[in-house]
Amino acid sequence: MRINRRRRRLAMSHKFKVGDHVSWNSEAGRVRGRITRVHTADTEFMGRTRRASPEAPQYEIKSDKTDHVAMHKESALTKLD
Repeated sequence: MRINRRRRRLAMSHKFKVGDHVSWNSEAGRVRGRITRVHTADTEFMGRTRRASPEAPQYEIKSDKTDHVAMHKESALTKLD
């Protein structure tokens, strides 16, 4: 029970949430998009395992221009709105 409370508290303390408008750096320059999902456990994405935890989530983001979906860690993102 104690672990579940800790995880809930950590999950609520994430810097970003679903629907947030963010930007990140890519090979082609700055990209903007909206967060569509927050992963707090390891997950498969584009054929690779992405490591995630409640303390270090991964964010799934849909690009505004191309509708391409990318996944990034919190430190790679900047909130726009």
